[in-house]
Amino acid sequence: MGWATLGESLGFLAPVLAWFLAATAWPRAEFALLVLAGLAEGAVLGWFQVRVLRNRLPGISAARWVLLTAVAAAFAWSVGMLPSTFGEWQDWPLPLRLTAGGAAAILLLGSIGTAQWFELRHHVRRAWPWIAGNAAAWAAGLAAFMLVAPPLWQPDQPAWLIAVIGVGAAVLMAAVMAVVTGLVLLRLMPDAAAAGDAH
Repeated sequence: MGWATLGESLGFLAPVLAWFLAATAWPRAEFALLVLAGLAEGAVLGWFQVRVLRNRLPGISAARWVLLTAVAAAFAWSVGMLPSTFGEWQDWPLPLRLTAGGAAAILLLGSIGTAQWFELRHHVRRAWPWIAGNAAAWAAGLAAFMLVAPPLWQPDQPAWLIAVIGVGAAVLMAAVMAVVTGLVLLRLMPDAAAAGDAH
């Protein structure tokens, strides 16, 4: 759990830096910068996660795990940035907005777990709970972030203070996410042993 917390905390520095650059120098590049930062965030998170996983799943491919996590994180950031990038959705009929919002939430929360499942399924007999567990972890982590950061962010704050608040909230988000994903992995480990015996 500690490695995952550290990985996501360090990884989130990339989106914070991207946001800072967009806010102070390249506002038109915000979408691209944050998607690229998501790629870096996912790579860092995946690298720290696989350090732990290899203790229990020695056959897991670190390269594939990191690549899948990085691409999925970039995809999640691109989905998450759509509402603020394309404001026209606010003019859509309410049923369409609710449908689009629900679909976006599923894509965002399920992206990393689904991508990682493609590697995990080779080492764990029943790996599918990882998708739901990972989505729940990110939902809980993002909820923790939203409970802390937005109330502390105030108009006319300097960019550095906004970044500091964001990093602090991100550490809390990472800790919550790591606890939930750690519990899910503990439940999956017996299936990992069974899969190993079957090979």
